[in-house]
Amino acid sequence: MFTGIIESLGTVAALKHEGTNLRLSIESALSSELKVDQSIAHNGVCLTVEKLNEGGYEVVAVDETLQKTNLGKLSKGDRVNLERCMMMNARLDGHIVQGHVDETATVEKVTELDGSWLYHFSLNKPSKLIVEKGSICINGVSLTAFNVKDESFEVTIIPYTYEHTTFRDLKEGDQVNLEFDIIGKYVARLNA
Repeated sequence: MFTGIIESLGTVAALKHEGTNLRLSIESALSSELKVDQSIAHNGVCLTVEKLNEGGYEVVAVDETLQKTNLGKLSKGDRVNLERCMMMNARLDGHIVQGHVDETATVEKVTELDGSWLYHFSLNKPSKLIVEKGSICINGVSLTAFNVKDESFEVTIIPYTYEHTTFRDLKEGDQVNLEFDIIGKYVARLNA
């Protein structure tokens, strides 16, 4: 379980295909605090630490993950948003995030405003799981959606988030990972 509050950025040091899986070597300031078998969200995708290295660690993304997220598009040197799992005695600063990506979306437009940035996203398929002023997790970042339509939505990024996440790297045409609000998913399932 995560909160969508990014702790650190990591850098992809190496990628290695192992059958249909992809092994990622990540360098991060968090590495010295990690242990094998720990869950870490990478751009919102929960992966298990398999190996610790000097200044880094390794995780594996299986084919299902690669098909449904943007992790398969990563290259050496790319940065990723990192968050360790939530501690039960900590504040829930973001919202409840599972680290299970529902789908990807495309960055349609980035507009620099006076002190913030407006991001417009298009969905790959229409969805009723995003609500106006509701929570959404984009590349692991807990945000509030607005101007919600069945096939698009927008978010505003404040300077702190822009500087401390991969949002500053995003450009038109990039794919992002989306995790819809867990409560909304359960409500939708009950009403289906």
